[in-house]
Amino acid sequence: MAISVVMPALEMAQETGKLVSWKKKAGDQVKKGEMLLEIETDKAVVEIEAQGDGILGGVTAKEGDVVPVGQTIAWLLKPGEQPPANVAATQTGRKMDSAPAAAAAAAAPAAPEPISTAGARISPKARRLAREHGVDIATLRGSGPGGEILAEDIMKAARPTSAPSVAPSGPPEAVSSIGRIMAERTTQSWTTVPHFFVSRDVDASSLNAARTSLVPVIEKSHGVKVTHTDLLVAAVARALRQHPRMNASWANGSVTLNPDVNVALAMAVESAVITAVIRGADKATLGDIAKQRSQLAERARANRLQPADIAGATFTISNLGMFSVDAFTAIIVPPQAGILAVGAIADRVVAVDGMIGVRPMVNLTLSSDHRLIDGASAARFLNDIVLAIGEAGKFS
Repeated sequence: MAISVVMPALEMAQETGKLVSWKKKAGDQVKKGEMLLEIETDKAVVEIEAQGDGILGGVTAKEGDVVPVGQTIAWLLKPGEQPPANVAATQTGRKMDSAPAAAAAAAAPAAPEPISTAGARISPKARRLAREHGVDIATLRGSGPGGEILAEDIMKAARPTSAPSVAPSGPPEAVSSIGRIMAERTTQSWTTVPHFFVSRDVDASSLNAARTSLVPVIEKSHGVKVTHTDLLVAAVARALRQHPRMNASWANGSVTLNPDVNVALAMAVESAVITAVIRGADKATLGDIAKQRSQLAERARANRLQPADIAGATFTISNLGMFSVDAFTAIIVPPQAGILAVGAIADRVVAVDGMIGVRPMVNLTLSSDHRLIDGASAARFLNDIVLAIGEAGKFS
């Protein structure tokens, strides 16, 4: 039976994916697990593996095409087999998914089929954005397949059209599709999610001591060096286990308590920031966390993240300490309940037992979604992170 190759959905809000490249060409023999194509999302360029064996045929998408999620773009065929008729519309074959079963369960489902309203096809996400920004969809011409109105059409219509008071002095800078979609997502989060913030300056002596003592142990057992970020992931994961509401998601007006603690790390790559996921962080050893983080960072730098690397996060940490940033506030990644912003560890003059002393201090600022978390709950969660940091030397 022919196996369909479809544009996969790697996150809840994804409507389309851009085909970056085919790793095989039509007529090539493909084996299960081989890299078949690369797609670009708002987070990363992701390699997709073949789910079965076959000869690549019936290819309908070329490099650079933006394709709706769930649409068939090729088939894996047996010798002598022909692609089914109406390839683009057929959805009966097996879908591509490079993540294993456990990772696939954590990945977001494919976007729902767009529905027709007021004579125009419009996706549920675009409909919601139209309501939020007061855009009349009857006045729009959709840029999607068949004239479908997409979220980017709504956001474009919602932008002010008046000319700037000062004309730009040079040509506009090109923005990658990852950067453009990231800008739209952060704008959407900032304008639709009710953020509030709690912040604490924390004595990082225990973090420094733990890192010094655990580096040789982790390096010997896992072949990687433990970082402050690894210790923070372990501390945050332990606190999330005690605060399930902070590990929950808000979607479609309801709360979902996530059974797994998957902590995402914001990573800067060329022209964008992506979030890669440490899975099962509350159950992983510190060595496992360090190894996952190291491998994710390496793949992110090479633009070779896998679907399972970026899907299913339940909370995010953004650490700018390596850039000597003292403190900042971060924007929540929907549908997550919060994100922790981490500043640089630096020596400061502080009161110690009523005396003047110098301690390595770090600022932690928690951004929370007020629909999920109240101020007292956020404060308790942040306090439990601080308590976990104090016991960093006991992390195993």
